[in-house]
Amino acid sequence: MERQRIASGHPYEQRFGYSRAVVAGGHVYVSGTVANMPDGSPPPPDAYAQARRALEIIVAALAEAGARPEDVVRTRMFVTKPEDIEAVGRAHNEVFGAAKPATSGLVVQLLDPSWLVEIEAEAVLG
Repeated sequence: MERQRIASGHPYEQRFGYSRAVVAGGHVYVSGTVANMPDGSPPPPDAYAQARRALEIIVAALAEAGARPEDVVRTRMFVTKPEDIEAVGRAHNEVFGAAKPATSGLVVQLLDPSWLVEIEAEAVLG
């Protein structure tokens, strides 16, 4: 099966051996995405702003793969505090509300303590 690999340029991609997204078999799989800032600055301090930034990165990866937010069929929202799910869910709805993908929300500990949210997405092309 042919694969298209999409990179965002984050150093972890090379260091840990993964892609921001992979297109295979008519599907797009977007890796867990946090609020990495383009200039390397710290992420925003609140969960909503972090979710919006993570979703910007996801939408860019989807576009590079030939997909749109409306093509997303599955998402996963990981938060470090249960009380942040409302803010993260609001951001999720702003981007994926028309698609209404299957989703999960989980409370986890993320690798960097400044990260409050991580989001994954899967889309179907065509």
